[in-house]
Amino acid sequence: MTIDATTTAPDTAGGGVAILAERLAAVWADLDARLDRVPVLRALAEGTVTLDDYRRLLFNLRQQVVDGSPWIARAASNFDVDHFDLRSAAIRHAEEEHRDHLMLERDYVAIGGSLAELRTGRKNLGSEALSGYLFHYADRPNPAGLLGAMFVIEGLGANKAAGWASRFQEVLGLADNQVHFMQYHQEADGQHTGAMEAILYSGLIDDATADEIVRCAQVVARLYVLQLEELDR
Repeated sequence: MTIDATTTAPDTAGGGVAILAERLAAVWADLDARLDRVPVLRALAEGTVTLDDYRRLLFNLRQQVVDGSPWIARAASNFDVDHFDLRSAAIRHAEEEHRDHLMLERDYVAIGGSLAELRTGRKNLGSEALSGYLFHYADRPNPAGLLGAMFVIEGLGANKAAGWASRFQEVLGLADNQVHFMQYHQEADGQHTGAMEAILYSGLIDDATADEIVRCAQVVARLYVLQLEELDR
């Protein structure tokens, strides 16, 4: 999905499908501004980030990333036959995502982290809130609002991850095999956002669902930032 970051504040009012792109762009602009204030990302931008900061970031992200495919699969199971296209898209997406945490684990080990410690780690406060919200929403009948969650999460991969990877390499002198998880998501999530855009504007989404998509995007954007703010807590 094309993201216009010139919009400065998310619209919380209704507006339906007609202005869905503008409303989602506003959510993204707010997310972008909040990300700039996250300590680890601010240190990355300023060039003061450390290898320990990067290791902590991967450790904390892994605990949420491993949940990605399961909540999407759960959502797929709750679409009825009248929402067959959304069910099919969710099943495909879950299949594509279910090995992502393994890439992150390899990066973590490549920078000197312990795989055993990583796999026995727990979610931080923001990750707990984010995963809890996503699984709860996925249990709803026909949870099409989760397209808003995908807008945020896949948008971060497509529009931010590769830039973060490049900056970590520049500041810390990392090799490609130490930032592969972030590099990979620029292309993979770019494909996902294109598929999602096709669904959003295919006529499958009505005004009420558009409102749900925007609201879900707002919540997930805020909780994703909380996850990055609450490293190790």
